[in-house]
Amino acid sequence: MMIRADENLAFMLQYENVAWYEDGKVRILDRRIYPAKVEFVTCLKHEEVAQAIADMVTQSAGPYLAAGMGMALAAYECRNKTGEEAEQYLEKAADTLSHARPTTAARMEAITEKCRQVGIEALKKGERMDEAIFLHTLDEINQKYFRLEKSAQYLVELFPDKGTVLTQCFGETIVGMMLKVIRKRGKDMKVMCAETRPYFQGARLTASVAYDQGFDVTVITDNMPAYAMKNGLIDVFTSAADAISCDRYVVNKVGTMQIALVCKYFGIPYFATGAPDLAHPTIDSVQIEMRDPEQVLEAMGIRTAKMGVKGLYPAFDITPPHLVSGIVTNKGVFSPYDIQRYFE
Repeated sequence: MMIRADENLAFMLQYENVAWYEDGKVRILDRRIYPAKVEFVTCLKHEEVAQAIADMVTQSAGPYLAAGMGMALAAYECRNKTGEEAEQYLEKAADTLSHARPTTAARMEAITEKCRQVGIEALKKGERMDEAIFLHTLDEINQKYFRLEKSAQYLVELFPDKGTVLTQCFGETIVGMMLKVIRKRGKDMKVMCAETRPYFQGARLTASVAYDQGFDVTVITDNMPAYAMKNGLIDVFTSAADAISCDRYVVNKVGTMQIALVCKYFGIPYFATGAPDLAHPTIDSVQIEMRDPEQVLEAMGIRTAKMGVKGLYPAFDITPPHLVSGIVTNKGVFSPYDIQRYFE
């Protein structure tokens, strides 16, 4: 039996509560409304999974698991097709799922392509493609959780024995593992979450995970980090990264760069977690996703701006290396300026 790395983590970090394939359906926790409501979106076609990813039903690391489960669903959809037709169907599904959101397409392509290969191999052996892809996806996410627990060990070593860590957006597994390791190390850490407009991932998701795992957690608005740092309320800042280019830039939820700037001013360390992407040799290769500007003109479905006023919504921003104290990986902590050593 597989030893599950999600044991003792918060509700929304359990695999079944992220994205799950079973009986020709993919079930995805709707993070747009969690924790006010616990509801799941059920997808009967892989295109619906791609749309759910695009619509932010799941985000952070959630789309990576959803993409794999979506490939299992695609394999179920083409179960009665001939060998060549099935291969073509999986190839198209892999492209659809991996390009649901542009900024993370390179990482998603690696996931869906491997799932496609697993499915074709099962097809040649006369085995069920959907089952093979599902088991592969489950094994991959489990291994990823264990890798991120290793990253969390390196990250927590950089924290003081007592203090407050500020987070940005929702770092998914690394957040849960960070909190788990803090508990194991016996450190007395509190958590402060920037709310992260316009979806409030920090207020709704990160804060929920921290609370569920037994931490003292405080939510601040996105324009309060400078106040909190100036008044000694924050000791360290950490965020995940949606992409890290090989020329040292960190791409993460918009707002990360301004927090990093404030950290630099007040002498607060900022540690990004993740690994450099070979698919992004330079920052110019990263496409910043521009989402519906109407979303910044409302808060949780309630419009806050006058009709006719315009909005702007870049989903991510780019933090330059001189604002990053260290990049924490499963292989250790690297300066942004020598991140290439990760590949050694």
